[in-house]
Amino acid sequence: MRVLILGGTTEASAIARALAGDVRFAPVLSLAGRTRAPAAPPIPWRIGGFGGVAGLAAYLRQEGVAALIDATHPFAARMKQNAVQAAAEADVPRVTVLRPAWQPEAGDRWIAAATMADAFAALGPTPRRVFLTVGQKELSPFHGPHRYLVRSVDPPAILPPNATLITARGPFAAAAEQALLVAHGIEIVVSKNAGGSATEGKLTAARALGLPVVMVARPAPPEGPLVPDAAAALAWLEHQRARRGV
Repeated sequence: MRVLILGGTTEASAIARALAGDVRFAPVLSLAGRTRAPAAPPIPWRIGGFGGVAGLAAYLRQEGVAALIDATHPFAARMKQNAVQAAAEADVPRVTVLRPAWQPEAGDRWIAAATMADAFAALGPTPRRVFLTVGQKELSPFHGPHRYLVRSVDPPAILPPNATLITARGPFAAAAEQALLVAHGIEIVVSKNAGGSATEGKLTAARALGLPVVMVARPAPPEGPLVPDAAAALAWLEHQRARRGV
């Protein structure tokens, strides 16, 4: 049974590892190519886009894909919508893996923001030291008068002014995150509500230090079936296989 996994997340990697060597399935992991040197998965994989909805639908048909698992990042709204439309056009069953969003806990000082522009506005006019962890593609709204500590897997094409860059790949432990915030004199954190444990340490650290966090809300989830993790996606895949009688 041919399976296409749209990946780039912890969940996609877990699904790939689970399917590696399982002769009942012929999985392919697709990565968008935003990370320059991704870790090689244990199953066949490809890098790059498909050419929009039409290109993805054509790939699904040409490759005889029988199930599509969308395990892209919670903020990959365009790719998720493309998957919805392409799967419908190609008549391929699809499921979206959407990990639970983070929720504020006692002691958190979250400031809600709907967009990156709102997040910048929430920083206010007074210069502050900002830990900016929103991904390399989301930096353009951020500019003066603040000083930024930017963390990214790869160096961004353009950095905000007055920015210090750290290139690193998670997971990040809470203790190390707290030490980082203290060392750089961080006064406020800006984050996407990505969910998951790999980057949650910064929230624990901010809570311990009493720092505010500007939390950018997720885009609306796509229509259709949603599962919270890799295990649920694999259970869905087993159900699809049983329905096909293979």
